[in-house]
Amino acid sequence: MTDWLGPAEWQAVRLSLKVSATAVAASLPLGLLCALALAKGRFPGRQLLNGLVHLPLILPPVVTGYLLLVAFSRQGPLGALLEPLGISFAFRWTGAALAAAIMAFPLMVRPMRLAFEAVPPALEQAAATLGASRLRVFATVTLPLALPGVVAGAILAFAKAMGEFGATITFVSNIPGETRTVPTAIYAFLQMPGGEEAALRLVAVSVALAMGALLVSEWLSRRIARRVAA
Repeated sequence: MTDWLGPAEWQAVRLSLKVSATAVAASLPLGLLCALALAKGRFPGRQLLNGLVHLPLILPPVVTGYLLLVAFSRQGPLGALLEPLGISFAFRWTGAALAAAIMAFPLMVRPMRLAFEAVPPALEQAAATLGASRLRVFATVTLPLALPGVVAGAILAFAKAMGEFGATITFVSNIPGETRTVPTAIYAFLQMPGGEEAALRLVAVSVALAMGALLVSEWLSRRIARRVAA
């Protein structure tokens, strides 16, 4: 791939992998909590939480990117608090990871929620009657049975993060080597005379990575499901 892609194209692919992996790793704990709360919880504001989780699917990505820019710029309410700590998101690769995590979050939570809802409550209740704490029930019963959905959600989120464009370019711009991921690199190459070939190569990489993520997600889900059933 390094011989087929040029230096700028390979740089965009490498940065996209870094951004996507960071986005999934950072959002996975919160995704698990939200999915578990929506699947098992009965509390005031549950529908509000459900709406907030799925809001990135409804809002135009540019709107999400603009809201992130307003919130995390140096003059923004969150950016001003984080700046003295040396934490910066605007126009940084970390901001691209934040935008990708937010846009991919609904796709992460949905399969996890369905997997948690499919866990038989009788099994959890049986473990609880044997003296297991809620945390132990979750770790030994709920999570293992829901693991295929957790894996599927994480991989789908990774694939979505790889393809994120609108929120990313609005929030962190299109800076080579810093925020230029594969989608923004494709956009940049299409604006250049003679850049169609480079854009086409990155399109092929995007399709291959997306299909690979889906196939790996399906394979892992089936393998984990068989192991759990056994």
